[in-house]
Amino acid sequence: MNIKPNFSRSLTESPLSRYFSFSALYIAQGIPEGILFFALPAWLAMNGKDATEIAAFIGIILIPWSFKLLIAPLMDRFTILSMGRKRPWVIFGQLGLILSFLSIGFVPDPLNNNLGLMVVGFMISFFGAFQDVATDGMAVDVIPDDEKARANGLMWGTKIIGTSLSLLAGTALINSLGFTLAISLLSIAVAIIMIVPIYFTERPGEKTMPWTQGQVNSESEESQLRSWSDILKSLFRVTKLRSSLIFIVISFISGILFGLVDTLFPIFTIQELGWSDTYFSQLFSIINVTAGFLGMFIGGYLVDHFGKMKMLTIYLGLITIIMAAFAFTTGFWTNTIFICGFIFTYYVLYIFLSIAVFASGMHLCWKTVAATQFTLYMAVSNMGRATGSGLLGTLQANFSWDYVFLIIATTPLIMGILIQFINFKKHREVVDKFVILKHTFVAPHVIED
Repeated sequence: MNIKPNFSRSLTESPLSRYFSFSALYIAQGIPEGILFFALPAWLAMNGKDATEIAAFIGIILIPWSFKLLIAPLMDRFTILSMGRKRPWVIFGQLGLILSFLSIGFVPDPLNNNLGLMVVGFMISFFGAFQDVATDGMAVDVIPDDEKARANGLMWGTKIIGTSLSLLAGTALINSLGFTLAISLLSIAVAIIMIVPIYFTERPGEKTMPWTQGQVNSESEESQLRSWSDILKSLFRVTKLRSSLIFIVISFISGILFGLVDTLFPIFTIQELGWSDTYFSQLFSIINVTAGFLGMFIGGYLVDHFGKMKMLTIYLGLITIIMAAFAFTTGFWTNTIFICGFIFTYYVLYIFLSIAVFASGMHLCWKTVAATQFTLYMAVSNMGRATGSGLLGTLQANFSWDYVFLIIATTPLIMGILIQFINFKKHREVVDKFVILKHTFVAPHVIED
């Protein structure tokens, strides 16, 4: 691979182009998510909606992220190869994200129309998931192994910053200009990012658009699978390895953790602690922007320097400790500084953990079915998120808040135990021996890690 240090329109030729492009695409995901998962729940909580109704809304809009598993094989099987293996799908997903996000601003009487919000929110999540699958598949395909942790740090950092800024701006705009105009203004930012997947190509010589000059890159043509049978056989071969199976379980439990906490914070701070939605969004945005910058510049470096296994174990152990400690310190819950410190600590660890998990998932992938395999991990994680979000209403209805936090603390503990059974080096050695020869699967004799 010919790597150029300077900016290039070809993603395989320039690290700077890769970092910029994938960061921009993740910002495009973060803006709608900031509104859907944080601003709207906070706004609903501020206007007296109960935890069950809010949790139901979040649970519904999380469901499409589980559809990623159905989308990914389609992307591995079909494409406009002259434009790249995944880039045509990135463009399609980004276009759908723009249109669906704009449409939520026109839901009539959104405060009392939970069904309408769910339907449009479902569509935003669908296209967000679509764009995410294509972006992740393209990332696994064009980002070298020694850049994956660093790239994931930038991608997740910028996504968190996009989520936080959209939450801050969205809350302020909804309260001052109204729901429709606020969403319309934020949709412009998502639309501008459409320039990125149109301008950049995966590899040199490819077409920018179907009607422009260009040709199929030989590397893309060699790695493209041309039958469903090859995809299924290849996916089964790599996912049946022990490390991959354990990572699937870990992905689901991590989703439960993230879904529980993300749904919990706006409800807990507004309805239990008496915060306003504006105060919550401002504080949450400041914390997340700060945590996002730390993730961008430190998170990826730590994983590269100390290794995935060590950092995953540390992050999971620390999250377990702070969650359990918070459950036993109810006397400090009236102290705003204490609450802010807890939320800040959690979100720094959350971002760092996400970076490590994503880098680990990409490392376990086989390039031939990268989109499908990585999406399998993420789809399972998002199933966990939907489960966790829906579970919060039940937990809150049956347990006091301190017990809810204590229950949440068990999820990273279980993950920390399971992660010890993954052998990244041995898994990689086995996967590197897999080959596709004339579109027929050929594998080494050693099939277990």
